[in-house]
Amino acid sequence: MKPARLRADVLAGLTTSFALVPECIAFALVAHLNPLMGLYGAFIICTLTALFGGRPGMISGAAGSMAVVIVALVVQHGAQYLLATVLLGGLLMILFGVLRLGKLVRLVPYPVMLGFVNGLAIVIAMAQLEHFKSGEQWLSGTPLYLMIGLVALTMLVVYVLPRLTRSVPPALVAIVGVGLLVYLLDLPTRTLGDMAHIAGGLPQLAWPQVPWTLDTLKIIAPYALLMAMVGLLETLLTLNLTDEITESRGFPDRECVALGAANMVSGMCGGMGGCAMIGQTMINLSSNGRGRLSGVVAGGMILLFVLFLSPLIERIPLAALVGVMFVVAQQTFAWASLRVLHKVPVSDVLAIIAVTVVTVFTDLAMAVLFGIILAAINFAWQHARELYADSHVDSDGNKHYQVHGTLFFASTAAFLNQFEPAQDPDGVTLDCKHLSFVDYSAVAALQTLRERYSKAGKHLRVVHLSERCKKLLKRAGAQH
Repeated sequence: MKPARLRADVLAGLTTSFALVPECIAFALVAHLNPLMGLYGAFIICTLTALFGGRPGMISGAAGSMAVVIVALVVQHGAQYLLATVLLGGLLMILFGVLRLGKLVRLVPYPVMLGFVNGLAIVIAMAQLEHFKSGEQWLSGTPLYLMIGLVALTMLVVYVLPRLTRSVPPALVAIVGVGLLVYLLDLPTRTLGDMAHIAGGLPQLAWPQVPWTLDTLKIIAPYALLMAMVGLLETLLTLNLTDEITESRGFPDRECVALGAANMVSGMCGGMGGCAMIGQTMINLSSNGRGRLSGVVAGGMILLFVLFLSPLIERIPLAALVGVMFVVAQQTFAWASLRVLHKVPVSDVLAIIAVTVVTVFTDLAMAVLFGIILAAINFAWQHARELYADSHVDSDGNKHYQVHGTLFFASTAAFLNQFEPAQDPDGVTLDCKHLSFVDYSAVAALQTLRERYSKAGKHLRVVHLSERCKKLLKRAGAQH
């Protein structure tokens, strides 16, 4: 590795690690867990996916989407059941990758991707607003003005520094600079140590202390499945986004296997489950982190923070981290999607808006599923409308129909409406040269058409079926 690349990855990893700490602590607290569980999970998952995953430059850790999924489990059954769930969820992720199902992410339409990115950008920004509170009350007076001033200063450094030099990541300079300013001037603002104390030892390898029975499996299996689905979905979508930014290609199946293995190790070492984190990935990429080393450094620094550097890290002002995350939210949001709203089909506009809103108010899995359903319905509707037929009567008095389009569940009614069994002559030919049969609804529609002509005492001849259509009809037991 070239020295310049090595230096860029190390600095990017260091910058990213500062942003990982408060997020992982916050997500652990959301899930009613010890903050160290979030940090152990971040160290293990970030390091292992960086080393063995399919997408260098992408950062994984104890993500908020995973934390939300398991809150009810932790409240009802405790942290040990969570660790067992993380183990099982990791196994499901590995199975997903081994079966090469990562390619299913291609089914996510681009408008849904835009909605996913925009929604997560808003979620990242909204999550920072919690730091403007003291308990349940919003800050006011001098503490509020100081917080706003430090956040603004951090954002200013991140935006302006790249115009002066690109030798160091602007987010790293902003965090260290604002931290020194607060320390030297003894400014009364909240620091990372106010969230939680992060000093601890090495993670200990141990099986989750739960009864390994069928009853336990019934408790953890639904949460493990949901955790795996959410984690894989967010990871694969973030991988796609990273591919676009870096103009390179990752390997989704390999990433799924590495993520699953990392989650299993995390579960056996007392850590939370996790997946790709789009905010921290954007920080890494914007800091010029492109190789595996950046993720390894980010994960390794988390462990160093816990073991040795907690007194220093706990002095970092939350305002500096909030400012960096606000910039990340601004850079993550696909502003171009707003400029093209009047240029793209209404269905795509609705998909972008709907996925964005659902991501903000519910969760990522629900939003993407909703977007895919919208896109699928729109696709089916558009293709159903494109089916049409040409017809003519030959010199022998026989009528020929040539149908164009795709015959599937949404277009069967349009297909049957092209024919007039009562008015047609005795001899009718259906030319399927330009017609594709897709599903059993297509087979049933052809059978219905034959029956209509048979009841009218007329014969329907079908010609130019493709080999695929013939196989589909044969499998369904239909004549052709």
